[in-house]
Amino acid sequence: YIFYTDWMWTSFVVFSISQSTMLAVGAIYYMLLTGVPGTATYYATIMTIYTWVAKGAWFALGYPYDFIVVPVWIPSAMLLDLTYWATRRNKHAAIIIGGTLVGLSFPLFNMVNLLLVRDPLEVAFKYPRPTLPAYMTPIEPQVGKFYNSP
Repeated sequence: YIFYTDWMWTSFVVFSISQSTMLAVGAIYYMLLTGVPGTATYYATIMTIYTWVAKGAWFALGYPYDFIVVPVWIPSAMLLDLTYWATRRNKHAAIIIGGTLVGLSFPLFNMVNLLLVRDPLEVAFKYPRPTLPAYMTPIEPQVGKFYNSP
């Protein structure tokens, strides 16, 4: 409860900045390298599928399905592709305008996405953190136990 309420806004901001930067920088790099509009959407689709795989892996480990929320990269990437197409003659405009559109739209799409997740507090209380398996349980060190022994 404390973790969720204290870190909810911070984590949303941190993830929004890092993931929109990852999308914009990565996709613009590929678009400028290949010169193919539509690359950002392709890049975002790959990241979305990768996150679906990660979501399935965490679910297989026993975590609730809502534990991983797949970010909405594709609409922001489509805006980036449209910007690149519209500013084909000016690479700097593609970077500045496209990067701004991604930076503004990505948090918006993800806020809507996160509002659709069922109550995170309920999930946190219903699925407490699992305990470590026996083979990973730390053993107290036995240093000095027999030091004074004959």
